[in-house]
Order: sequence, then C-alpha cells, then structure tokens
Amino acid sequence: MRIIGGFEKPDSGKVLFEGKDITNLPPEKRNINTVFQKYSLFPHMNVEENIAFGLKLKKKSAGYIKDKIGYALKLVNMDGYEKQKTTSLSGGQQQRVAIARAIVNEPKILLLDEPLGALDLKLRHRMQRELIKIKKEVGITFVYVTHDQEEALTMSDRIIVMNKGIIQQMGTSKSIYDEPQNAFVADFIGDSNIIDGIMRKDCLVEIQHTPIPCVDTGFGKDEPVDVVIRPEDLVIVPKEKGLLSGVVVSIIFKGAIYEIKVRADGYEWIVQSVNPAQIGTRVGLTILPDNIQIMHKPHSEDAEVIKEDE
Repeated sequence: MRIIGGFEKPDSGKVLFEGKDITNLPPEKRNINTVFQKYSLFPHMNVEENIAFGLKLKKKSAGYIKDKIGYALKLVNMDGYEKQKTTSLSGGQQQRVAIARAIVNEPKILLLDEPLGALDLKLRHRMQRELIKIKKEVGITFVYVTHDQEEALTMSDRIIVMNKGIIQQMGTSKSIYDEPQNAFVADFIGDSNIIDGIMRKDCLVEIQHTPIPCVDTGFGKDEPVDVVIRPEDLVIVPKEKGLLSGVVVSIIFKGAIYEIKVRADGYEWIVQSVNPAQIGTRVGLTILPDNIQIMHKPHSEDAEVIKEDE
C-alpha cells in the first residue's frame, strides 16, 4: 500500500497506473488518497475544516469547497456535523469524516488500511455496508487491506490473498472461497477442515484409511495431497451411514447454526449444522464428491502460487 501511495519504492518491478509508469512519481503527484486505521484527523480542527484541508492546499475556491463538503458529509450520513469538533465524535463518526476528507479530493484510487479495525463488531458491520454504498456511488477504486476474512468476502469485487508478500490467489469472493488453490488460502478464507490424504486415482481420495469419491483428476497415482472440506459441507448422519465416523466432543450454538466438533482417528472435524448433536455420541460424517477440494502439497512454505479465476 505504501508503494502504491508513493511513500516507498519497490525493490524491483514497476508501479503502473492506467498504463503509465509512476514508480518514481512523488505521492502528491499521484491521484491517490489514503484512509488510515487511526483516522489521522486534525484534533484542533472541526469537521468541515478537516474535510476542507486538502482542497485548500489545492487552492480551490470557497464556493467549490463548501459544495464539496456538503456533498461528502451527505454521502457519509454526517450532514449537520460541520462545526462539530472531531474529538467529540464517536469512532464510527471519525471514520466517516476521514472517508469524506479523502473522497472530496476525487482520487482515482482510495487506499484503506484496515480502516474498521478499531471499531466494535456491530459498528464495523454497519460501516462495511456504508463503504460498499459509497464505493458504488462515487465510482472510486478501493484498495482495501484487511486481516478480517469475513470483511474481505463481504466487501470485495476481487480479492488478492497474500502470504509473506507472495500472491497466493486472485479472484472473486466466491471463487476463492469455493475453489481455494492451496491449503493456506483455504485456511485463511473461512473455516476449513484441512487433512492429509492420498490420491489413489482420479476421482478417489483416501482420507483416514477410507476411500472417498471426489471429482478431482490429474493427480499422480498414490500422490500425497491436502484435502479441504468446508464445515457447512459435512453432514452428520447415523454412524452406519457415514463415510467416516467419530465421537461428538463439543457443540457451540452460534445463533443460526451449531458448530460441532467430531473426533475421528485423532482428527477433530468441524461441522456446521442447523441441528444439534449430543456430546459423547458416535455419529457418521458424509460429504458430496463436489464439495471435496483436493490440492497439491506445496514444495515449500513460500511456494509461489499466483492463481486467478477466469
């Protein structure tokens, strides 16, 4: 993000903006603004003075600045707060002012560095919806950095998953969740059961000494693989009807669903279900072939993957 903003130069490669090389262009010459996690509002200025700061540096007219402030405050649902001191605002209100201050400069790209990280859960969800609405209304590209997987899935048109600076996968929220390219992506985006398996042949994987049908092909015979199964895709059935069987060791009610852990041969499967299960009972687990993801084991922890859906 600092490289995109022009505050650091890359060790190699170039930064291209609409096809133009801006690698050596200073930050003030790039049509890019940033919203920080800590807001970085000026405490000695009121709301309208904070928003007007960048416009005054550009020597815009008083009428232009007034119109822009009114538009930006209405956009973030803060109209009427012009004279309010920023120190008297709540965290969510301060974040809205920071967004308004960035938007009035009409950047081509808005960088957001974990902007909702300091807010409580309920307010964070509300601000996520507000940001989605603002992005659609102003038509600015948002580059949004977050470690919150749910936030990434909720807000993004396109996600880039990185590990130690290396891109692991690029794609839509749905493609990355449904078709992770490796165990890191599967584990990072949403809850997953990730277990060692052996690909005995096309469309047949062995998990915990049990052959289970899948739809994957192109692996080597008897190749060790990572098997990924999402908790919502596992179904608890009577033990004699399951592909696998185990004992229920915990159950947590999460409102719409129960999160159930089933221990089988030393591995604890996470199951999400609308139906509860009794702790201590032996149950079966079944899974549709389409819901099993098979992936090659990485050659190293830093293996470069870089995958993008079509």
